[in-house]
Amino acid sequence: MLGWVGLLWVIEAVDVIAGHRLDSLGIVPRKPAELIDVIPSAFIHFGFGHVASNSLPLLVLGFIAALRGIGRYLAVAFTVIVIGGLGVWLIAPAHTNTAGASGLVFGLFSYLLVRGFVDRRALDIVVGVVVGAVYGSILWGVLPTASGVSWQGHLFGLIGGVVAAFLFRERTVAVTA
Repeated sequence: MLGWVGLLWVIEAVDVIAGHRLDSLGIVPRKPAELIDVIPSAFIHFGFGHVASNSLPLLVLGFIAALRGIGRYLAVAFTVIVIGGLGVWLIAPAHTNTAGASGLVFGLFSYLLVRGFVDRRALDIVVGVVVGAVYGSILWGVLPTASGVSWQGHLFGLIGGVVAAFLFRERTVAVTA
């Protein structure tokens, strides 16, 4: 996760040096050509303050989610990024440009919150309760209360995390005698 977050900072530094040309990799809604930006938009930020606000929760929630394995983490992250990006593409206001890792943060939050219930694992339920207690206030971010903040990305990231919990649940084989 240190590498992932470090990459976000390097990308933002390159963006600043390049005169913010990478900002064009954000998602502009309902333009078919913009669908290609769904994945890169999760790595692009609009300034160092933007990447800083996503860094700590991404580091913590990503680390916890990755404890089940890098492959599973990457699958979860990809699912959240795609669902979050497609949601932004579908319903964000016209003539906006949306980018940033906050959709992934919201997705990891909801993934960790529901994973234990989906997998029926007591330890993961406890982890979900702790994650909910520590980061639960981010749920306000799915409401359209702050201009310049993509509640759509937050909402669809949250949905993506729940979907990922079901898609990548640990299936146990019942043994019958």
